[in-house]
Amino acid sequence: MRSLSPLSRRILKKAGIAAAFFCSAFLFGSVLSHFTCRALRKAAPVFLSAAPETPVSSVSMPVLSSAAENWGLSFPEKGKTPVGNATSEELAAYNAWFAASPEENIIYLTFDCGYENGNTPAILDALKAHNAKACFFLVGNYLETSPELVKRMVEEGHTVGNHTFHHPDMSKTSDAASFGQEMRSLENLYKETTGQDMTKFYRPPQGKYSESNLKMAQELGYKTFFWSLAYVDWYVDKQPTATEAFNKLLTRIHPGAIVLLHSTSKTNSEILDELLGKWEAMGYTFGTLADLS
Repeated sequence: MRSLSPLSRRILKKAGIAAAFFCSAFLFGSVLSHFTCRALRKAAPVFLSAAPETPVSSVSMPVLSSAAENWGLSFPEKGKTPVGNATSEELAAYNAWFAASPEENIIYLTFDCGYENGNTPAILDALKAHNAKACFFLVGNYLETSPELVKRMVEEGHTVGNHTFHHPDMSKTSDAASFGQEMRSLENLYKETTGQDMTKFYRPPQGKYSESNLKMAQELGYKTFFWSLAYVDWYVDKQPTATEAFNKLLTRIHPGAIVLLHSTSKTNSEILDELLGKWEAMGYTFGTLADLS
């Protein structure tokens, strides 16, 4: 039997696999066999059975786990790297990151762009004023409706990453063909729009992922980027105040932070110039995701 990776074991544990072991600890012989089988049938079998092997490219790779996760963070200590669903070491096996080295006061700016509602120009202006480069993770709708803004991003030295074409829950995509189609559709549209190949940086839509997704992205040549700092900025009709935004973004910043902001946020567009200045005053400089890969 194929041994499970640390990330698989973490996901299985969260899924409730411990329940099966609890049953087996109290039963033995034929009684053990009978009741253990019943317990396993009642537990979620999807976490216990191996997924079929799925071709990713010319080489077949196994789907390591069909269990899904929502990327999440806890912040036990101010100014320190938060605790994520997976460790940096576990993610590194799949060319994935959620934070960089805590040894340097460098932060990495990223924006998720689902559509354009008039806030991106001010965001680009603020970045330019501070000579800060960001990675903009785009979907198909953004490329289709705002090609001139995408061209401006490229012209001003920013990176454009892949947030998939349709922004689906990719953790529900278990076959490599469907996964690859979402990625390549955006790559093709980006090249039609800019004349350039898309940088192979991937951010899972909604932060939903599975270990098999990370493996499929890796086999397509992608590096996956989660985040270590974000806040609730995506509700356009319920925007945080500037004070609320600063309270989150200044107190939770840390060396090596990969920051996620949404380009649809009016608050972000209004405070970004000041926010970048405040981070600089705290001793931070701005790196690029390319520096990590």
